[in-house]
Amino acid sequence: MRLKSLHLLNLLLGAAAFASTESDLGPNVIILDPSMSPAVVQEKSEAIYKQQFRNQFGSERHAILFKPGTYQAEIKVGFYTHFAGLGKSPEDVIVNGGLRTEAFEPNTNVTQNFWRSCENFTVKPAAKSIVWAVSQAAPMRRMHLMGDMRLFIGGWASGGFLADTKIDGKVVSGSQQQWLSRNCNWAAWQGGVWNMVFVGVTNPPAVEVWDKHSPHTVIAKTPLIAEKPFLFIDKAGNYSVFAPAPKKESVGVGWQTPNEAGQSIPIANFYIAREGKDTAATMNAALAAGKHLLLTPGVYHLDESLKISRPNTIVLGLGFASLRPEKGNPAIDVDDVDGVKLVGILVDAGAKESPYLLQIGPPGSAKSHAANPSYLYDIFCRIGGAGVANVVSAMIINSNDVIGDHAWIWRADHGEGSGWTSSMSKNGLIVNGANVTYYGLFVEHFQEYQTLWNGENGRLVFYQSELPYDIPSTEAWSPKGARGWAAYKVNDSVKTHSATAMGIYSFFRAAAATLDNAIEAPKSPGVTFKNVMNFWLTGQDGSSVEHVINGVGEASNKAHREVRVFDYPPK
Repeated sequence: MRLKSLHLLNLLLGAAAFASTESDLGPNVIILDPSMSPAVVQEKSEAIYKQQFRNQFGSERHAILFKPGTYQAEIKVGFYTHFAGLGKSPEDVIVNGGLRTEAFEPNTNVTQNFWRSCENFTVKPAAKSIVWAVSQAAPMRRMHLMGDMRLFIGGWASGGFLADTKIDGKVVSGSQQQWLSRNCNWAAWQGGVWNMVFVGVTNPPAVEVWDKHSPHTVIAKTPLIAEKPFLFIDKAGNYSVFAPAPKKESVGVGWQTPNEAGQSIPIANFYIAREGKDTAATMNAALAAGKHLLLTPGVYHLDESLKISRPNTIVLGLGFASLRPEKGNPAIDVDDVDGVKLVGILVDAGAKESPYLLQIGPPGSAKSHAANPSYLYDIFCRIGGAGVANVVSAMIINSNDVIGDHAWIWRADHGEGSGWTSSMSKNGLIVNGANVTYYGLFVEHFQEYQTLWNGENGRLVFYQSELPYDIPSTEAWSPKGARGWAAYKVNDSVKTHSATAMGIYSFFRAAAATLDNAIEAPKSPGVTFKNVMNFWLTGQDGSSVEHVINGVGEASNKAHREVRVFDYPPK
């Protein structure tokens, strides 16, 4: 079978398939060299920014990569733009100048500053602080910021993810509404609005009582994580992908450790896919032949799913590489195997309904992967916004022992194709596997349960969910025997489950809808929730979420917008 796959790959693509020169990364990757003049570096990055500043639903995708060295630049990051250093350490690339995002909405509102990222370099700011004012799907990882960082400009910001990052100064959250920081070092953290979560960080804010005056949840150590794989150049000038090793009960950044543990994989072991050139057939042939997959920036239109059947396969996206199924097919199917890593991928549903976009393990998966879990990093699923789109459920995890590290699963509330009957999807995430952990899960606007957790011993740290805006009526949005579909449902059969730091928000824009409970879960001593809130953003008069969980917690409505439950079952 392997020989047949290799033969097919060569027939489809020719001998150039295994080349590993910089030109193979395609026209949507800009590689900067420290020998370039500051004017050239600034011009290249600024040209991309001007194109992408307002390009919320465009098809352009970009990665701007710094070779090791020192640069002078003011970096601004727009939509679908991925800035990354190519050193082994973030301190191998130093940018003197600045790093910032800007608001394209009025009143310095950045609640739609989505789909952008920075990783693996150092910034020495010339100004007083770095501004990373973003909302969902805008991760910052493996950075060294030699100053302060602000998470807002002045208006609202609405959620973000920070990991494996050192900040010499303080982080000022300002109007940032919710945020997850994991394995970070900083001098201090200042402020918070609704739901600010700190996992394995040094110098977390002091926690008194979790309420609207102190919305901080601190978990001292990260139970288990392997940091995100990344592309780098070694001292001989060869490209490789480094996959950091798993670490248990960790605190702070991992990259400052001498000889950071992990595996370097030569780029020759990757098939380098390019927009307009590659199809599902060419990428599947490479995967079947034993290659990892590097998705260069672009939109890949798929007539069948990408099939991952080999243990320890890495699929690494650059520049918000996007997969779009076109014939009612899924985008990715992963077999029930060990150690798969899916990294930095945006999956768009197509107009023809797919059963799901991404599935980890087929139904009935039962193997243990405790010794070598699969990881999902920065996975973003989108239904609508960029056009009419339909899928039954966006993401399904059937395998055991999967670890998720940041996801935004979004049925569009605005943009092209958004609407109750035009872009349809029941569920954002369904978890059937046992021992599944998710750090930083954002799921919004689906038409039934936002998240449905059926597997035993699940663990969730940080949840952000908005209920659908476009509900036509309570009656049209209700399962039998209840008013409305919960934002988080744990199956009645589950005996053990843990969820910490959850924010669930309502904006019933189209009708005065009522939801009985934001969360539904079995009444079992092994099923626990900590620091959960409902918030009525705005909406039709008379709209309401009656309880936080299982009848506990007062109604969240126009008269009483914010309701918090500290522990469930109540202590």
